[in-house]
Amino acid sequence: MPNRIEIALKSELFDAEGAGIQKKAKAYFGIDVHYIRCINIVTIDADLTQEQLAAIQTQIFTNPVTQISAFEPLAIPFDWCIWVGYRPGVKDNPGSTAVEAIEDILNIRFKKDEAVYTSKRYCISGSALDNASIHQIAEKLLANNIIQQWKVFSSTEWNPSVGIGVILPRVMLNHTPTVTAIPVDSDADLQRLSRERNLALHPDDIPVIRRYFTDPGILAERAQYGLSDPTDIELEYISQGRSDHCNHNTFRGLFHYRDMVSGEYRTIDNLFKTCIEKPTLALKEKKPWVVSVLWDNAGAGRFDDDHYYVITGETHNSPSNMEAYGGAITGIVGVYRDPLGTGKGSRLIMGSYGFCVGHRDYSGNLKPHLHPRRLLDGVIEGVRDGGNKSGVPTPFGQVFFHSGYMGKCLVFVTALGIMPAQVLGKPADQKTTSNGDIVIMCGGRVGKDGIHGVTASSEVFSEHTPAGHVQIGDPYTQKKMHDFLLEARDEGLIQFITDNGGGGLSSSIGESARFSNGCRIQLENAPLKYDGLDQWEIWISESQERMTVAVRPDHVSRFLELSERHAVESTPIGTYTNTGKLHITWSGQTCAYVNMDLLTSGFPQWEFDAHWLDPEYRGLVEPVLGEPADFNTLLFDILKSPNLCSKEWISRQYDHEVQGTSVIKPLVGKMRDIPSDACVIRPVLTSEKGLAFSQALLPLYSQIDAYHMTSCTIDEAVRRLISVGADMDHIGGVDNFCWPSIQYHPVNNPNGRFKAAQLVRSCQALYDMCMAYEIPLLSGKDSMYVDGHLTGQYGETHKVSALETIQFSAVSVIEDVSCCQTLDAKISGDAIYVIGMTRNELGGSEYYQLQGYVGLNVPQVRPDKFKPAYRAMAAAIKNRLISSAHGIYSGGLAVHLAMIAMGGDMGLFINLRNLPMDGISQNAQALFSESSGRFIVTVPPDCRREFELRTSGIDCACIGETTRDQGNLVILGLNGESLADIPVHDLRSAWKTPFGELI
Repeated sequence: MPNRIEIALKSELFDAEGAGIQKKAKAYFGIDVHYIRCINIVTIDADLTQEQLAAIQTQIFTNPVTQISAFEPLAIPFDWCIWVGYRPGVKDNPGSTAVEAIEDILNIRFKKDEAVYTSKRYCISGSALDNASIHQIAEKLLANNIIQQWKVFSSTEWNPSVGIGVILPRVMLNHTPTVTAIPVDSDADLQRLSRERNLALHPDDIPVIRRYFTDPGILAERAQYGLSDPTDIELEYISQGRSDHCNHNTFRGLFHYRDMVSGEYRTIDNLFKTCIEKPTLALKEKKPWVVSVLWDNAGAGRFDDDHYYVITGETHNSPSNMEAYGGAITGIVGVYRDPLGTGKGSRLIMGSYGFCVGHRDYSGNLKPHLHPRRLLDGVIEGVRDGGNKSGVPTPFGQVFFHSGYMGKCLVFVTALGIMPAQVLGKPADQKTTSNGDIVIMCGGRVGKDGIHGVTASSEVFSEHTPAGHVQIGDPYTQKKMHDFLLEARDEGLIQFITDNGGGGLSSSIGESARFSNGCRIQLENAPLKYDGLDQWEIWISESQERMTVAVRPDHVSRFLELSERHAVESTPIGTYTNTGKLHITWSGQTCAYVNMDLLTSGFPQWEFDAHWLDPEYRGLVEPVLGEPADFNTLLFDILKSPNLCSKEWISRQYDHEVQGTSVIKPLVGKMRDIPSDACVIRPVLTSEKGLAFSQALLPLYSQIDAYHMTSCTIDEAVRRLISVGADMDHIGGVDNFCWPSIQYHPVNNPNGRFKAAQLVRSCQALYDMCMAYEIPLLSGKDSMYVDGHLTGQYGETHKVSALETIQFSAVSVIEDVSCCQTLDAKISGDAIYVIGMTRNELGGSEYYQLQGYVGLNVPQVRPDKFKPAYRAMAAAIKNRLISSAHGIYSGGLAVHLAMIAMGGDMGLFINLRNLPMDGISQNAQALFSESSGRFIVTVPPDCRREFELRTSGIDCACIGETTRDQGNLVILGLNGESLADIPVHDLRSAWKTPFGELI
């Protein structure tokens, strides 16, 4: 008989969760609520005695100091009550953890059909509340219809003896798993099938697929195993493997690039090979610290003689757009499995995030699936829970607001790990599968969650996007699996390891079996969350927390013993072979039998027309702006820009001290509230070496030219590293592209050819910058189709496409972390220098955006000029000649002088006449230009001479000095006139105004 425990805080204690919901109801919807009390509900669907129930009530679920609990509805008064619980089949992480706790306490094991389900009840009081406002709170604040269900009770409807009743979200499929043969008599039939099953097959792939399954030789082979027409599991496998998400068909495509002004025409065959693989392999030969690139789940670089670091990046845009929390937590735990699946396994050491969303205060007529405010709240919480609850610090991140991300948000997640250079005397970065190795699935079980994730990510978001591709990550299960697999690695039990990410088993086994050239899988052995899944669903499900491991037969027993000791489920499901075939059976019957090389041969390249038009021919011009008269107010307003203002409320939700390795924290300065240029961690605590990490994105520049957007983004990531003391000769990069659809269609995508040209130019910039700065690309990701169709005021739909965006992450080794530097001014009387030339480059700037313009003169990177300055800067930090260092980024000189002043809570005196300049005619240009290649440093008086000697020959000049604590930012103009005189505390107040109440 099911039993329900309700748990709540004692009445005299403050309910922080309820207060937070109350605050959001007022801020988001203007709904006045008197108070909200939250009740946690644990529904136990298991055969337990009254004594057992009493034991777990007191020993597991109730803190006697702070909580009350009962098996009857708690008598907490309310005007309205909202119950929220998961829908059947959605991963209930607290419920799963509760099962383990009950089993441990009672020394029992739950039966197959027994479970624990968690939900919540919100007791809400307020005199002005009505049915409409309560439903708004339920639907827009507390629940997401995709993964949750809810009920509303008024106080008059409530039965205090029954409460919500006993709600059991069991999955009941009442279905016998069946393999279905699917005739594909024509291309039209297969195209229709693709639409009906959401396969997202490219039209050019369809003839190739049909040709394979109608080949007489193939038919003869298949007949030996009782097959003829393709089965549903085979078609699903092909669709996963050929999706743009898995196979990167866009980046491997053939581009016909034409300059529409000059008439220049050229073809680019495979952007990946020409702009990513080519420079990386060339630099690998020059850089002995590069260990592994371009083939594994993450790239690897040498940290020291005994350790390699690994790094990779991912996006989780489509799922986060549907269910923000679930999509983001799945994204972060998913990218964390990549280092674990690199080489023979890496220990996770840090993660980072990047969010691109619509404006948080959006109040227009378009109706996104989730309002940007709620979406941002969800992705912040998802990355927080998935990261920190996995025992991994989150010391760096960024957020960017723009209306283009209303159609589909961007959720970037990056992971770093560290591995021993050798395991039992063998290189830890090398792995392979061999004939006879056992295929073992570790971690979570398989369910319907996550089906068609990669195909959904390969399409434009619309009302037809299936909810089934949303998953809920479980950091607790993954942490146990992480620790178990590292112990198995150290015992030499792992031959090959990879994660079950996009495409699930179909990808992890399909890709790993290429090394041995075949596999035979007994799919009925795969552990399921519930019965009734078809074979194709088991094969492609992206249910989380799973890894595929190759283990030698004589090591299987020890591997499973370790797995059990760590309370991780591991199941042998097949064998790697050398037959050249992917062979899947179900209870002895063959349900898939295809060539291993099917997905890698015979398919045509995707082709794209790319038409470039220079920005001046697109109507972009420099605005005609006079000199502002009130620089004080102007600086206040620019500091309040959503993309420049304080995001402290986000940073403080993440724990960067997990593992105790942080050196440069995410927030620095006297008051620990200014975002650092980069973070630095010490992953090996017995060493003084550190890893510096940075990332950058500048999508506003792509409004002018994606070439310069990309080059400036890479340059900023490099300068961020240099600012904290990184080694210019050891910088590895991770490119993460997010692009709107580039396939031209005269009606559905009329500017597709231009967006394709932007992609070509962006990739060319990536090549140019990587070669100029000698940055091998250790890893990367492309996520296309960043478009959405939103309903408007009259029921019409609007296509909303994101800005062309690349996030570039960079990592470097620091030999001695005691030399690291931060941005905050530290000592009064220090000289303030600017390194680098300020030019009339305000195109795409925050200043122009504030004024309602885009502009034309986008910042440009000049590597030959910049590199000597960067080396001089790095040498000055290493030789301890400077007190602070900070790059000049979005917003320009004025904004970043303010950051330095706020960081040190110290006044600055600045004279713009001394600034290195070229083509500057106005004070506003000098203060708000976003020219690349620049730094601000403060230098103690006794170090000025040596600093100036080391910076001779580069663009560098003293423009002022630090003054007194809690002083003013004073700026004199190009003609010596007073432009600004602002107390530092007023700068901080303005900078924190937009989101200050959220801290």
